[in-house]
Amino acid sequence: MAARSLWRSRARLLVVGSAVCGGSGAAFIASSEDPSKTLKLCTNIPVRLFRNTVTAASIAFDYEYSLSGLAEGSNERAKVKHEVHLRSAQKLQELCFKNGGIYIKLGQHIGQLDYLVPEEYVHTMRQSMLNKCPVSSYEQVCEVFKKEVGETPDKVFAEFDPVPIASASLAQVHIARTHTGEKVAVKVQHSHLTDTAAADTAAVGVIVNTLHRIFPSFDYRWLLDEMSESLPKELDFMVEAKNNEKCLDNFRKLSPHIAEYVYAPTIYWNLSSSKLLTMEFMDGAQVNDVAKLKKLGIQPYEVSKLVSQTFAEMMFKHGFVHCDPHAANLIVRPSGKRNIYGKQKPQLVLLDHGLYKELDFNTRFNYASLWKALVFSDANAIKKHSEKLGAGDDLYVLFAGILTMRPWKQVIDTSVDHLVIQGTKEDRSELQMYASQYFPQISELLRRLPRVILLMLKTNDCLRSVNNELLQGSSLESFLIIGKVSSEAVLEAKWSEKKSLVKWLNVWLEGLSVEARLWVMQFALWVLQVRKALTL
Repeated sequence: MAARSLWRSRARLLVVGSAVCGGSGAAFIASSEDPSKTLKLCTNIPVRLFRNTVTAASIAFDYEYSLSGLAEGSNERAKVKHEVHLRSAQKLQELCFKNGGIYIKLGQHIGQLDYLVPEEYVHTMRQSMLNKCPVSSYEQVCEVFKKEVGETPDKVFAEFDPVPIASASLAQVHIARTHTGEKVAVKVQHSHLTDTAAADTAAVGVIVNTLHRIFPSFDYRWLLDEMSESLPKELDFMVEAKNNEKCLDNFRKLSPHIAEYVYAPTIYWNLSSSKLLTMEFMDGAQVNDVAKLKKLGIQPYEVSKLVSQTFAEMMFKHGFVHCDPHAANLIVRPSGKRNIYGKQKPQLVLLDHGLYKELDFNTRFNYASLWKALVFSDANAIKKHSEKLGAGDDLYVLFAGILTMRPWKQVIDTSVDHLVIQGTKEDRSELQMYASQYFPQISELLRRLPRVILLMLKTNDCLRSVNNELLQGSSLESFLIIGKVSSEAVLEAKWSEKKSLVKWLNVWLEGLSVEARLWVMQFALWVLQVRKALTL
């Protein structure tokens, strides 16, 4: 009887306690400045934390259990590790889709880190994260419009298609027509993002830090740091609009020779806010849609050259770099001008200007000097400028390998096409093995490098992926362009310094030497192209 009475007392206490807690929680939510937002946080965040914990524990246990007792370097361990990588990548993919928001962004980042994370993760994320992002309902879109401009889309625009033409991790795009008749693209932020962004970032941090404690070689805390810094800027579309205009202004002022071949959509400032961005509608082919490019009379080879030139100018001369140049953000259309063969010259349209990085003078100079050295196979200069960028005297070889995706022996090979990757399975297998073998060192290198350089690595990976899809491999012409623009940037920096007559002469002679070497490499490229044409 005493036991039953005690049980009943505890049960009543539990009921009363639950009622008090529930009532207090309800009162807290009702009295907050934004009850709907507070309710969303109180209901969504615990669920996401639970999913994160279960997924992280499942992945950690799978690695620990599956690889236990298997000899390092054995074929059996390699086979099992591949299977665990694949299972874990699929679990992470499922988590990203269920949680949405910045988790999708994290998955996209992983999908662009070629050879820096296991291939299974890159392949799984790349297949899904760019083209299968969650879509906000029209009711949610209306909710954003009402908060931002006080009206629904059908009142703001003469026409507004409720079905988005594209959806990404942070927003989706709708076609609309203004009351003055212009066709526009309206970028609408997913309604839940700003409510949960801070909590989601913290939750992702728990996963990354937990996995690092269990597996010390798995150190991707730098990726979390970068996301924590860049996400608030990406969530403010006014920042994106300003980046858009600054990018075009840089090309007009600093790179006028290609300014007419690079474009960004016009912003409708009166129809934009921090969560709504209205811009000129851009029509054309996605940069990797080779079939459509050819229908437009544009050669993929010319597109590859323009992409390389555009981003080389941004990195080495402007110091203001679009850091998310994946295929969905690059549109190509005819420029209206033709080359000497009568083919349409392409114009590159840059979309999604939310993620930019600025390189200070010293970083930009050393990064340009490093790429100049890589193209010209200058081992001493590679070491010198890698060290200045933070790689140290022990990891500069690895840094050069990550930038070029070639082993050191080929980086310093003096042959004209030493950096070219043919895109074959053998090439990819060699690179993946190279990355897998030095995984702990890669993690250490990524920890050392400035975050702005980590974003340059991501940009390189995006551009490399675009070039591979356009040409089925890398292009010697692209590396020549990088060599030329980086050399020009280095020389411009040296000219800007106060110098004596002797230093002035040295810089002048260096310029002549660079021009001569580039001419020789260009001639060698022409010979290779002629040989290739004759063997067809």
